[in-house]
Amino acid sequence: MGTKSALAAPSLLAADFGNLAAALKSIEEAGADWIHVDVMDGHFAPNLSFGPKTVKDLRPLTKLVMDCHLMVENPMDFVKSFADAGADYFTFHVEAVYHSNRMIRLIKDAGMKAGVCVVPGTPVSFLEELLGELDLVLVLLVNPGFGGQKMITSSLEKLVRLKALREERGYRYLLSVDGGVTTENAALAREKGADVIVAGSAFFDAADKAEAVRRFKG
Repeated sequence: MGTKSALAAPSLLAADFGNLAAALKSIEEAGADWIHVDVMDGHFAPNLSFGPKTVKDLRPLTKLVMDCHLMVENPMDFVKSFADAGADYFTFHVEAVYHSNRMIRLIKDAGMKAGVCVVPGTPVSFLEELLGELDLVLVLLVNPGFGGQKMITSSLEKLVRLKALREERGYRYLLSVDGGVTTENAALAREKGADVIVAGSAFFDAADKAEAVRRFKG
């Protein structure tokens, strides 16, 4: 039985940071749809990665959607700088924000689409009051911080619940997954409800990147 197709969003976290322009070119040439930018502050997530200047410098090089995932303690502080840099999606962690409704409004007022992310230990119930306002829900299948981790497959069940809520209530958010996604397990994520497949190592380590994208998309 076939599964629905999804958007492919390679993650720059697994790219060569010394040549991000080439990484962008490889994403476009492989036929991917979005570019996923993991932003980490060394506090919320135990690593450091990109900031708004990365997005600003890459923005003129591509027309693809820039999907920015902020794993930071104070995401509200970065809304304006990422909007100014040209981000299309701004996804924050529900675990990092007390006033999520206000945060969503700030993101949308700045001209971006609003996303919320949950780590594996956070239940879907934490999001239910926000779902009607969201453009994207990102389900992490690993604990944030580092690429190349193995997927926590039990987290995929969140997609089933989020898809059911979307259908029951007539919501319009996209469901995205990130963490441990490979060409082998992407079909399972799509089957559970994923609309967007984020993959880092599985894309950049692939000998045939176009084939990897085809397998992410389904």
